[in-house]
Amino acid sequence: MSESIGLNHYLVVSVLLFLIGTSGVVFRRNALVMFMSIELMLTAVNVAVLAYSRFLLDHTGHVLVLLVLAVAAAEAAVGLAILVEICLLYTSDAADEEDSVDLGG
Repeated sequence: MSESIGLNHYLVVSVLLFLIGTSGVVFRRNALVMFMSIELMLTAVNVAVLAYSRFLLDHTGHVLVLLVLAVAAAEAAVGLAILVEICLLYTSDAADEEDSVDLGG
């Protein structure tokens, strides 16, 4: 019962992650969930690239994955900053006197 994990196992996991990410982008309307789904799709591609890199014994796939992770981190930072700015644009910070809460100080 000692089966080794082959390329097909990694590719199945990659396809499942990509499908979950795609369904999150298609069916959800929340911008934060859509960003997380895109990150999941990028992770699925990274798993597939690493699987092929390991299968072919070539380390250039590892470098490519590091570059994709760096771009994904930058995309997440910029995307969240834009999301925060949009939320701040549509929320009102002007509180009326009767609506304010006295914290007792």
